[in-house]
Amino acid sequence: MKVKWTMLGMVVFFLLSVVMTCCFIWQYRMPKLKTEVVVKKTTAEEMCPRFPEPVPLKHPITPLRVALEQVDVLLRSSIHTTRLPAISAIVVLNDSVLWNGNFGKKNISDPSSSAPNEYTVYRIASLSKIFPTLMLYKLWEDGLVDSLDDPLEKYADNFTIKNPQGTIRGAASSSARTLSGRSPALTLRRMASQLSGLPRRLRSTNLLWSGDTQAALNLLQDDVLVADPGTKCHYSNVAFSLLANILAQKVTGTNFESWVSDNILERLSMEDTGFNLTPAIQRQMAVGVYSNGQPTPLYNLGWYRPAGQMYSTAADMAKLMMALLGVYSGTLLRQDTLNTMLTPVFRCHSGYFANSTGTPWEINEQFGYDVVRKDGDLDGYAATLSLVPRLKLGLVVLMAGVRPADQDLVRRAYNYLIPAVENAFRDAQRTLRQPPDPAPYIGFFTYRNMTFYEIKVDSDKVLVMQQFGPQVDTAVPSKYRTIRLDYLQDRVFRVVFESPYPCKLKVNSASVSLEAQDRQLFNFYPFNKKGVSPGFDSPGLNTYRVTRIAGRPYFAS
Repeated sequence: MKVKWTMLGMVVFFLLSVVMTCCFIWQYRMPKLKTEVVVKKTTAEEMCPRFPEPVPLKHPITPLRVALEQVDVLLRSSIHTTRLPAISAIVVLNDSVLWNGNFGKKNISDPSSSAPNEYTVYRIASLSKIFPTLMLYKLWEDGLVDSLDDPLEKYADNFTIKNPQGTIRGAASSSARTLSGRSPALTLRRMASQLSGLPRRLRSTNLLWSGDTQAALNLLQDDVLVADPGTKCHYSNVAFSLLANILAQKVTGTNFESWVSDNILERLSMEDTGFNLTPAIQRQMAVGVYSNGQPTPLYNLGWYRPAGQMYSTAADMAKLMMALLGVYSGTLLRQDTLNTMLTPVFRCHSGYFANSTGTPWEINEQFGYDVVRKDGDLDGYAATLSLVPRLKLGLVVLMAGVRPADQDLVRRAYNYLIPAVENAFRDAQRTLRQPPDPAPYIGFFTYRNMTFYEIKVDSDKVLVMQQFGPQVDTAVPSKYRTIRLDYLQDRVFRVVFESPYPCKLKVNSASVSLEAQDRQLFNFYPFNKKGVSPGFDSPGLNTYRVTRIAGRPYFAS
């Protein structure tokens, strides 16, 4: 009996061994999960300045020429004999026209028609909205409008509109006029930046409506805001026509078109820009067409004229771009006012056609830069005026025909232009200004007897400041302890680091922001009886009373 049980046990053990061996082999031959190896990526050192300073350039610049040739090919290849027969475009940089391109024919119905040029007239459609906005900013700058955030009702006593989405202390508001100071108001700035909540058009009207402003206000009394003011980007032609007509009538005492002609067009010598399509203007025009090639009628937009009636040329639009960039000889607005006008106002929802809205701009980012643009489309014509304010760069494209639906010509053009212009500015030799007499600034200075500096003159007669003393960390390269001072005006200098430089410089366990120091101002004190400045402040660095000392101090080891 024992032998039988022993034999049975041996058989079971053998079978169990076979099964386990098979399992082992099966497990061994299974595809193995790859072990994830975590590799710590070394982050490339970020170099500054992130945005180069627009400086005078010495042409020709080969990469810039190549970029302009690519823009030329892009626009030339976009011409279509039926649906887009004519394009005129201009690129400006600082105060100069960098490139001018004209393609196609002015009139495809005429076999002998010539090509367009920079003086060919096109309807500019919604680019017209730039002009009510300029009017608002000019009246504000001149003190005739108290605030960009004045409510519309301050200038239109009988304005009212239903606002069922507005709230006052949690209760629905019946009218935009009753909004309290704690609730969003229908302000002038919001009207100019597609944040008014006003409908796109007045009820029961189209763009050819020929009523007046009082009739428009009457229609609005029984209409509704599509959004609470200031809460949503919503395109409105009503807002711009209302803004233009009310400001003209209530603030200037004239009509809008006369004011624009006297205060903008004449001032900028925009001789081929206006509102009335006279026979003389029509002879200068590229003929607008529908997508089937049929010529379009030249509609008169009636009360909506401020929002889309105007015509212009590429040459005149170049003057306007330079004025908006603050580099045109005929100054239109102060630089601080222009900065406000070109600043994004509101981040739009994902369904809107731009990332942000401005006054009156659609704003998108490209290569880290805000591209500020205004598009316009009207039967037979399309137009875009666009700016990259940080680069003092502008591009206008005027089209007779239908804007291509399969590509954004302006965005594609900037794919070429922005990198080329940015690199040209980065590679440009910066010429720093020397003070009339460097002697009052030369010498030794200290900040609270902790850090010490010497200011001297380099071979170009430009002031150079170098740190010395026991607080100097030798781990910091010498060139980052030496800065140059660009003379701006009486006793005021700007700090300039040699570009490129690390945005943040690691010093032992700490980091120092060179980016925060670059371009800061040094304001030297008035000269004393010896004819030298006793010290300086740097308000942007929150550093005050950097004082002059008699000579280089001796430091005990």
